[in-house]
Amino acid sequence: MTVKVYSTPTCPYCKLVKEYLGEQKVEFQEIDVAGDPAAANEMVKLSGQMGVPVVEIDGSVIVGWNKDALEEAIASKKKAKASA
Repeated sequence: MTVKVYSTPTCPYCKLVKEYLGEQKVEFQEIDVAGDPAAANEMVKLSGQMGVPVVEIDGSVIVGWNKDALEEAIASKKKAKASA
């Protein structure tokens, strides 16, 4: 499972997403869009949004702090991996 978290250092919702992923033992790549215009452009192309956090899980995009969507995406990826 490939997980990317587009975030900024001052975003409280980004912190919640990263803490939640850590609690779930999900490895992720953190991408700081505050200091990286190319990463910010990549995030906007991916999500159509300028706000953070944006989470990409194996191509599925979740915008904002949405625990239910994160739980569902992680569970479906783990289930798919287990049955593979």
